[in-house]
Parts: sequence; C-alpha cells; structure tokens
Amino acid sequence: MIKRYQTDELAEVLSQEYRFKIWLDVERIVAEVEEAEGIIPRGLSKRLKSVKVKPERVEAIEKITNHDVIAFLEAVREKIRKEGRWLHFGLTSYDLVDTAFVIVLMQATDIILKDIKKFAVMLKRLSAKYRDCPQMGRTHGVFAQPITFGYKVASWYEETVRNHKRLLRARESIAFGKLSGAVGTYTILPPRIEKKVMKKLGLKPEPVSTQILPRDRFAELAAAYTMYAAGLERIATEIRNLSRSEIGELSEPFAKGQKGSSAMPHKKNPILCERVCGLVKVIRGYLLSALENINLWHERDLTNSSVERVIFPDMLFLVHYITKKMLWVVGNLVVYPDRMMENIELSRGVYASQLLMNALIEKGMERVDAYAVVQEASFRAVQSRTHLKDIVQKNARIKKYLHHSEIEEIFDINWFLRNITGKR
Repeated sequence: MIKRYQTDELAEVLSQEYRFKIWLDVERIVAEVEEAEGIIPRGLSKRLKSVKVKPERVEAIEKITNHDVIAFLEAVREKIRKEGRWLHFGLTSYDLVDTAFVIVLMQATDIILKDIKKFAVMLKRLSAKYRDCPQMGRTHGVFAQPITFGYKVASWYEETVRNHKRLLRARESIAFGKLSGAVGTYTILPPRIEKKVMKKLGLKPEPVSTQILPRDRFAELAAAYTMYAAGLERIATEIRNLSRSEIGELSEPFAKGQKGSSAMPHKKNPILCERVCGLVKVIRGYLLSALENINLWHERDLTNSSVERVIFPDMLFLVHYITKKMLWVVGNLVVYPDRMMENIELSRGVYASQLLMNALIEKGMERVDAYAVVQEASFRAVQSRTHLKDIVQKNARIKKYLHHSEIEEIFDINWFLRNITGKR
C-alpha cells in the first residue's frame, strides 16, 4: 500500500518485521509443545525467545532459495546453530504461514474494530443531537415527505452497528490455525500437538485442513470488511449529495488554510467523502480476488499466495484509512438546519400529497379521483411556485370534502414527524 493511505497503527502490524516476529512466535510455541511431548530435545524454544530476524537477510537468502519460508528458517538457523536442526520439525510451510497470517489478521482487525466502535458512538450522538431537526426526505432525488436529519443519521448508525457485528463474527470465523502437515493428514505430528499449540496461540484447530486453511474463512473476512466499507460509502455519498450547491444542507469540515480549487477560490468541495467513495471501489475489487481464492487445485496450489500478499494488507489499510477520514468528517460535520427548512418550504407543500389524498378518501371520494385531483394540484403548485395548501384551499372539488381547518392540519409538518421525534 502506498504511504498516503497507510495508518500508523497498522503500519507495524502489517510490516515484514512484524510478520517474521509472529513466525518466530509460532515456531517457538511449536517447539515448546514438541519439547514437552518429548518429540524434540529441550533447548530450541528457549533459544528462539532471543532471536530477531532482519528482513534484509531473509531477502538475501530468498534470492538463492526462491522460497521465502525456507529463507526465513535458514536466517533463524544462522542465529541458533546447534538447535537449528529441530526448527520447524514436522511442519510444512503453511502450517507456519497460515497460522501466523491468521494471528496478524486478527490483531489488525482488533485495531480497526476499536475505531469502528468510536465511529458508531459518534453517529449515535449526532443522531440524538439532530433528532428533532426537520429535513426533506427524498426518493429518486425528488422531494418526498419530511424526515429529520437525526433519523437519517440513525440509519447510518444502525448499519454501522450491524457491520461491526459482522466483523466480530468474521474475526471469530477466521480464528483457526493448522499443524496438520503436507496434505493435512498429520503424517508427522499428531492432532494433539496441533490442539495444544493452537490453545497457546489463542486459536482453534481447523477441523479439516488440506495443506492450507480453507480460503472461505478469509473470503468471509474480506466480505465483512467490504460490507462495512460500502456502509461508509453510503454515508459519504449522502454527505456529498447534501453538500451540492442547490441543496446545501451539509458541508464537510473545511480546515484553516485549506483550498478547494486551484482555479476557483470559492470552492469548498467534499473531497474527503469523494476520496472515501473512490477507495471503496478498490476494496470491492479485492473482495472478488478473495472469493476467487476459495477455489484451489487439489490439496493446494500457490495461486492464492501472491493475491493475499496484496489484497489483505491493502484492504486493511484502506478500511482503516477511510474509517479515520469519516471519523474526522462526521465529527466535524457542518449542518445547516435553516437550509433544511428552506428546502422543505421550496417543496411548495407537495410533501402533504399522500396525506391529502388519504383524507379525501376517508371523507368519501373515490381513490382514483382523489389521486387525480391531488396530482393535478401538486403539479400546478410546483409549476406556478405556489404553495399546494393555497391551491387546495381554492379547489372546489376538494373543499366539498375538507374544511379550511382540516386542510391546515394536513400541512402541519409535525404530524409527519410525530413517530420519530416524539412530538405528538
């Protein structure tokens, strides 16, 4: 991932140095269990506690071996010498790689989940703050009926909570490791060794593995991240739309000294929300790759390996990055309640068309006739820029069924919001 979209918290966990540290931890715990079981002589696990491997050395060896795990093991053996003969005893490469990979994914996910939780709390507070703030609801981009801005944000909050739960479930689903050997049949090490090692690592043994862990677990994690990212995209898109000049109900925070355009000094563009929407496109593409990794030849092939070296670090960085950006945007969001009310007034009262039609039906007018008369009056209100209520008060057909006071009540905005604000 390019530096621009990395986050400090994940940079360490996703680094090559940290990856080798986790590999060493796995090898050390395997050695501990093997020593306790009498499979190998004591000494290796203690030596491994003080070993540190430099990525540069592993890379140098890999140029000769053309195998990164063997290069890593040789770099470790250079440090421990005599005990090195027992290093990696009974394991195949992906007993180490997959088990360590899962640990890294879980740790990175824990970091991201903390910020997602912060984001959910922020949305909940914003929703409460604007619970009673009227805003025009829109369907198909067209005026519909009034809602409140707090109610809109409540929808964002609920989706974020659902996505947080999905990620927790996906984290649980991926918390499996393996030490089942070359094709998953425990040829060298019996299942009890795997069970004891996984317990020390905080993982569960994969019930049935091949030479690798099944990739549907990784795809599930990628899917959960992608759904969460899509939720952020929905929020960012709504902020972008409501920031449009002709709507003007929201605005991204604009920092001191910030510039919106190299050519037009007046511009305050929603660039962060646009950036989020752009990066979510990349994340969705990574999900496709994760799904395609489920299908591998026989007990394994290497077509998943190169893909995962790219998609998971990049996906984790991008998800965390856009979370942090949305924390900033939502935490400093500029809301214009007066403009929201202006837009309600710009609707010329057509938001009451359904209620008006239903009132006529209840008074005895046929539904087809009620629909037609309200539609005609609504279209005329918009075209003539006249409030629908004023047109209705002069409509002889409607006045046969509804009194002046009843018409006034139909256009009372509080009636539309009574079930979401508590005002009755």
